Amino acid sequence: MDTLHLAIIGVGLIGGSFGLAVKEKLRERVHITGLCRSRSSIEAALRRGAVDEASADAASAVRGADIVYLSTPVLQMVSMVETIRPFLKKGAVVTDAGSTKEYLWNEIPPRLPEGVYYVSGHPMTGKEKSGVEAADKDLFRHKCYVLMEETTAPPEIYQRVADLIKLTGANLTTLDVKRHDRCAAVISHVPHVTAAALVTLLDRSGGDLSAALKLAGGGFKDTTRIASSNADMWADICLTNSAAIAEYLRRLTVILEEVVDAVEAGDRAALYDYFTAAKERRDRILDETEKLFEI
Repeated sequence: MDTLHLAIIGVGLIGGSFGLAVKEKLRERVHITGLCRSRSSIEAALRRGAVDEASADAASAVRGADIVYLSTPVLQMVSMVETIRPFLKKGAVVTDAGSTKEYLWNEIPPRLPEGVYYVSGHPMTGKEKSGVEAADKDLFRHKCYVLMEETTAPPEIYQRVADLIKLTGANLTTLDVKRHDRCAAVISHVPHVTAAALVTLLDRSGGDLSAALKLAGGGFKDTTRIASSNADMWADICLTNSAAIAEYLRRLTVILEEVVDAVEAGDRAALYDYFTAAKERRDRILDETEKLFEI
């Protein structure tokens, strides 16, 4: 069996974790090159074992690669494809870990050379910490990894990417790009915006800020944990999935207005029903999801 040449563009949390997971399974049957931004990130990627070689030079990273894995913030992916385009070999496949898919589907395939394929994906996993130092070979294990139904790759190439992803222990599913972006907005993107809003609310609590900080416990930490995520990544997500995110933020606003009305009216029955319905629905969601994926 020929050695697989995998190039990882952006060896951070996701790219580094992908490299670690694939390397653990394929060992000498895969050679991983990485594109990093700085000397320190190159050294960290090599030290962690996420790549076999690392460089700040795009040509060195992707030349001869069979599979190129894009794991930069979304808005950087398109310009990165322009940069690596001259060095992609015929028959190579480009895949990505971007959190928004319709934008990338519209932008990446037209920029790829003839004979280079695109398989778009999104691992539904992460941490509040970023960078290759936070990478974990088990980050994808038992987590949902979505491959888009839209692709420029023939079935055997598409399957090759799917088989590589399965090595990480992820649970594969498929969606079309529009449905993915709607679902990601409600299950991931709006919760991140909301977590950041709760932190901002605390920061704007005026004279009560110092006293409120003394009260901050597990509840506040749990509900705002994801607000510590990478700002570059989340700004790009909001800009490239703006319609779905805006729509669900409006729906969230309606729900909060209903709660405001009940609080101001002293309507205990409405508040009780609100919290009861949410608890019961969340419990059902966890029961259903645990049958498919690790929570």
